Amino acid sequence: MVTRRSFLAAASAACVLPRLDTLAAVIPSGGRAFHVSLQGDDKNDGSPARMLRTISAAADRAYPGDVITVHAGTYRERVAPPRGGSSAKAPIVYQAAPGEKVVITGAELQKGWVRDKGDVWVVRIPNARFGNFNPYSDLIHGDWFDPKGRQHHTGAVYLNGDWLIEAANLEDLYAAPGTVPLWFGRVDEVATTLWAQFPGVDPNAQQVEINVRQTVFYPATPGINFITVRGFHLQQAATPWAPPTAEQIGIIGTHWSKGWVIENNRVCYATCSGIALGKYGDQYDNTSANTADGYVQTIKRAAARGWSKENIGHHIVRQNVISHCEQAGVVGSLGAVFSTITKNDIHDIHVRQLFAGWEMAGIKIHAAIDTEISHNRVHHCSRGLWLDWMAQGTYVHGNLFHDNTGDDGLVEVDHGPFTFANNIFLSKATSQIIVSQGGVYAHNLFCGDISVKQYDARMTPYMEPHSCRIAGYHDNPSGDMRFYNNIFATGSDLSAYDVSRLPMHLGGNVFLKGSTPCVKEMNPLIKRDFDLAPHLLERGDVPTISFNADVAWVPARRRPPVETGMLGKAVIPKLPFESPNGGMLKIDTDYAGKKRDMTNPFPGPFEIKKSGVTLIPVPPAGL
Repeated sequence: MVTRRSFLAAASAACVLPRLDTLAAVIPSGGRAFHVSLQGDDKNDGSPARMLRTISAAADRAYPGDVITVHAGTYRERVAPPRGGSSAKAPIVYQAAPGEKVVITGAELQKGWVRDKGDVWVVRIPNARFGNFNPYSDLIHGDWFDPKGRQHHTGAVYLNGDWLIEAANLEDLYAAPGTVPLWFGRVDEVATTLWAQFPGVDPNAQQVEINVRQTVFYPATPGINFITVRGFHLQQAATPWAPPTAEQIGIIGTHWSKGWVIENNRVCYATCSGIALGKYGDQYDNTSANTADGYVQTIKRAAARGWSKENIGHHIVRQNVISHCEQAGVVGSLGAVFSTITKNDIHDIHVRQLFAGWEMAGIKIHAAIDTEISHNRVHHCSRGLWLDWMAQGTYVHGNLFHDNTGDDGLVEVDHGPFTFANNIFLSKATSQIIVSQGGVYAHNLFCGDISVKQYDARMTPYMEPHSCRIAGYHDNPSGDMRFYNNIFATGSDLSAYDVSRLPMHLGGNVFLKGSTPCVKEMNPLIKRDFDLAPHLLERGDVPTISFNADVAWVPARRRPPVETGMLGKAVIPKLPFESPNGGMLKIDTDYAGKKRDMTNPFPGPFEIKKSGVTLIPVPPAGL
């Protein structure tokens, strides 16, 4: 007789992770396959002939090594897995059926709208419909949140899949509609009243939805490990503000766990954050913004709760399309350690800017320890990437940043070692804001300014190598940066490092039209009249970068190949520049994966062999 215990042992030994190029999961010997369909019944056994009706019912039945396949349709539920897998070889897999569109949403359809005046319609909804969570009375709040002088709620109203904007007051709705229609809500003891602009349409004849759930796929408790979520449309959740000092909840989130794979999904329309790789919640949530060492104490409490390489992180977030989130596309405080964020298309993050705060970015990670961020396309965000505190062993390479309105990246109070290589920073305003030391920038293309803060007095941690254990604390003087073999195209200025507090290491860089080198670089290549003219061409499904290059830049200077041995050690942690797994760091391929000439590599992210206008496809990641 095969017991559940013997089955789990067999599953742990036999299961392998599915390949990325297919949505079909490999079911281990002894593993079970559950199927879910809108035509099913939760009293069924989940077999193909007797499918379940809800994903949650399948989650209740699944154990390590099992695979849940969900068939086409819109599932209006929150999935809170009660258990996870037993290892990376025996996860619990949740997947959309191959070739079928499966939507899991935090919203419900809303009919019963009555015309109020002009294009303004109103509906009154009994509070019982929302259960114990009403997003229209749930204020966005928390550490480092800036409401800009008004209230904001986690609720939203959607017309045919796109969201309306919450008005500051009801009177605003009776003015002429703007580019995006408005909504407003009031909650009393009995009911929730919503008003909304629906210019030129009858909302009862359209698909109008309202938020009713805080999240879509998120465990109720921490420590639900080894979950794979693949191929879904995850959308429309009333997600809360997610500072680094509080529980971080997204449309989908790992909730302080280990070994999740989130791949091939579309994640969109989060009031705050889309994918959350962050910390647990406790009584100290949102109590630290005005304390001198609030986040330091958060880190110490996390260590006491098992924050370690053995217990937390090791997530893979890949090939997702993440959009329309008003805080972050991917957020993670402490929980994203030893993880990989790769081949995602992240766009339209914090673009409405109705509220503000210190947590907004396409990708915002606190403690990106040994985290790889690679081959992502991050665009049309207020900020592309923000590495805040403890970016150590972090490897950022092969990413495309463009059309971000603020800056493409910020590294804040990190002591390194961290590495940026083969990235394309196309946004015109600012390529990088650097409030850190102990970093490498090699073979990047900078099209915006480099902003440097000379000193930050905060005492922030550095870690033991490849570990979550704190080795010490240090303030943040400027310098101890390595800029090798980069191209500075238009307006980039490294002169702030002329007076850095720590030594600088520079070589092989090319400065073109409007760009300024640091005086500490010996013999940089300066071509003040050369216009690289970089821009992105959207050609069908495959965007292409166009720029002007000159192969004469190669013999004009001898450029060293960038690898661990020539980089030395980051001054404060006294650690070498290595790959996240502890191996040798060697920038021997370009953005496209082409082998570099290691005797004298071409500067910038591409290995170029021909002068003139060059067109290189930069296909979008994700679906």
